[in-house]
Amino acid sequence: MPKKRSGGGLTTTQQAAKFLGVAALSGAVLAGIALPAAGALGLAAKGTVEGFDEIPSNLKTPPLSQRTTILDNEGGAIATVYSRDRTVVPLKDISPYMQDAIIAIEDSRFYEHGAVDLKGILRAMNRNVQEGGAAQGASTLTQQYVKNVFVEEAGDDPDKVAEATQQTLGRKVRELKYAIQVEEELGKKKILENYLNITFFGQQAYGVEAASQRYFSKPAKDLEVGEAAMLAGLVQSPTRYDPVNDTEEATKRRNVVLQRMAAVGSISQREADKAIAAPLELKVSRPKNGCITAVSGAGFFCDYVRKVILTDPTFGKTEEERAKLWNLGGLSIRTTLSPRAQAAANEAATSKVHKDDKVAASVVQVEPGTGKILSMGQSRPYGLDQKKHETMLNLGVNNKMGGSTYGFQVGSTFKPITAAAALEKGISPAESYATDWKISLPKSSFRDCSGAPTGSDNWDLQNEMESEKGSWDMTSALGKSINTYFAKLEQKTGLCETVEMAKKMGYERGDGKEIEENASITLGGEVSTPLSMASVYATFANRGTYCSPIAIESITDANGKKVGVPKTECSRAMSEPTADTISQMLKGVVEDGTGTLAGLTDRDNAGKTGTTNDRLDAWFVGYTPNLSTAVWVGDDIGEKTTKMYDITIGGRYYDKVCGGCLPGPIWKTAMTGALDASETPSFNPIAVPRGKEKEKEEDKGRDGGAGGGNDNGKPGADPIGGITLPPGIIGGNDGRGRGGNGP
Repeated sequence: MPKKRSGGGLTTTQQAAKFLGVAALSGAVLAGIALPAAGALGLAAKGTVEGFDEIPSNLKTPPLSQRTTILDNEGGAIATVYSRDRTVVPLKDISPYMQDAIIAIEDSRFYEHGAVDLKGILRAMNRNVQEGGAAQGASTLTQQYVKNVFVEEAGDDPDKVAEATQQTLGRKVRELKYAIQVEEELGKKKILENYLNITFFGQQAYGVEAASQRYFSKPAKDLEVGEAAMLAGLVQSPTRYDPVNDTEEATKRRNVVLQRMAAVGSISQREADKAIAAPLELKVSRPKNGCITAVSGAGFFCDYVRKVILTDPTFGKTEEERAKLWNLGGLSIRTTLSPRAQAAANEAATSKVHKDDKVAASVVQVEPGTGKILSMGQSRPYGLDQKKHETMLNLGVNNKMGGSTYGFQVGSTFKPITAAAALEKGISPAESYATDWKISLPKSSFRDCSGAPTGSDNWDLQNEMESEKGSWDMTSALGKSINTYFAKLEQKTGLCETVEMAKKMGYERGDGKEIEENASITLGGEVSTPLSMASVYATFANRGTYCSPIAIESITDANGKKVGVPKTECSRAMSEPTADTISQMLKGVVEDGTGTLAGLTDRDNAGKTGTTNDRLDAWFVGYTPNLSTAVWVGDDIGEKTTKMYDITIGGRYYDKVCGGCLPGPIWKTAMTGALDASETPSFNPIAVPRGKEKEKEEDKGRDGGAGGGNDNGKPGADPIGGITLPPGIIGGNDGRGRGGNGP
């Protein structure tokens, strides 16, 4: 075996072999540079390198992953999201000190040599042989830039990153070839600009602008000499010289850069000495990334926007294309979110339902006629820390977009849909039915859209109170939410017609499945979401035209180019007279019906309460001509076992939660805060025919709901002496449904 030197280095024989090896490698690299096209293709055929006839376009203007900013409809920032924190800036916006520092420490002859520094290669080769190892490299800034482009393109894929950084002759020759062409086509200034924007500076900061903001909380154009030297020193090893975690090591490295700047004449020795004597003086800004940083509780809306981009074909035909668009970032996304409405929705949800309550609240607002989602408020904050009662579950939307598995039973808020289907079939609002408080209807009298009966036995149902018997027309039945009336109305209208009307109005299940064609749908036995219900009621406000909900108004990419976005799709669901009639009847709900605690006194408004079996879910959905809002309160965890009896919510005790007594006031707060007092449009006036029977004063202000809910707006009222209806008697998929758990 060859003998080692006493100092532990290589023997003379080993040094000679090392020199010959390095010389051979350098010769091969340099030969590769000089090869004509035929020679390059010859290497490619051997699998060493790939074609060099043309420089890839991504080397000229690489698609750099940048921050995406999500804005509200007034241009205010909601949140900043990114896979890589980077803001690309032109060279004129980068401090000259920074430009000089990076050149001094990484490639001091940058402006003197071409893409390859032959003098540097020979110097490094000689130094490495003397040191007995790889003590010095010879890559120019241009070569480093080319390498960084390949690393950037590899993203977070470890295999691709390894391939982009592998130490092989083929990769070196490829980088050198591309470096030559980059120099020819871009020039020194553009290469320096691109390099400073692509390089990683540690602490999640990519590019000099993000690094300057991270470590010094200032733009890159304002960097002083010592600050620039510190950043330039990070490039060699962002972890080793991290100033946040090792100030001493970072200071030593900064001083090396400063001394080098003086040696090459970028600054005077006096300037270097002064900067070396100064402390680092960091002013660190922690990265704020993701929807968790969203303002006014808009984290759920922010995440909804993200999911729109990742799922909507408008942004790419495949999942991979859409994910690439999102991860590349650099987008400026102008959304439909109204800062005023969002603040109101957030305040309404969180002030009346606390984050640590057993139940949660969701508030969603939609603009009639445009489909624009104006707010998404929720009582539990957006986040991952369960100890702080945070959640990532968006209770306002369907499962595909981050919501619950099924959605929630909607209770009596479905009844206006049945009424609309009846009016469209020509049934008069004066249509009256006299019933006992309990009735039994043959399921065979309800046929689905295939014409098949829904069953062979009977559907037994009842109103909430024994006193609720007599005769009602459509207006009084909506006001008092009479279950028996709407079962008979659906029987006459047709189950299929009712289901089809729901579909035309945008009613969707939370799990994305088709609506189940059960007779109990009229009492709210089907599941849906607050966003869906807000859109449904916006159809009434828009005089019968449904507009699909949208969250994005416009997008521009990093180059200011517009990106196509989904547009709302509007279609007529019912005639204008039908919608106007529903609005007129639902005005009675908030004026003297089950929703009096929700009613607005300064403008036309209409709405409907809803409560489901065992009071697992409580709703109020209502609208003005220019705003539709859905409020849901209920059990958002697991198997939905929290029945809202004898419960404290938002610091207030309720012996029974009803649609009018908790969701109703939440709705009122959200609407009042969102609406402009100067804009008070009215519903289109229409005369609504009434039945002959007069309402009984003592019957006013009650809501049967899907589960016999007491929605008279009076918390604590117990008209039937505390008797609880047996589960399944009323609504809920013929008694099988259990709130949001579905069938």
